[in-house]
Amino acid sequence: MLSHHYDRSRAIAVASQASGLIAIVALETWLGDAARPWQGLVFALMLAFGLGLALRSYYLKQKARRDRERAGRERARKASDSWMSD
Repeated sequence: MLSHHYDRSRAIAVASQASGLIAIVALETWLGDAARPWQGLVFALMLAFGLGLALRSYYLKQKARRDRERAGRERARKASDSWMSD
C-alpha cells in the first residue's frame, strides 16, 4: 500500500536532480564539447545539493528522536512523581 505522506525534502531532491540533468543536456546541446567543464560544475552542484538535503534529513530525524526521548523521560518523571505523592 502506498503512503500518502508528502515528503517535501524528497520532492526538492527530485526537482533539483531533474533540473541538473536538464541543464547538463542543454549545455551539451548548446555548447557541444565546450560544455564539459560546465557539465562537471553542474554535476558537482547536484552532488553537493543532494548531500546537503541528506544531512538535513538526518539532522531532522535525529532531532525528532531526541524530542521523543525527552518527552518520554518527562512523562516517566511525572508518573513517578504522581505515584510518590499518592
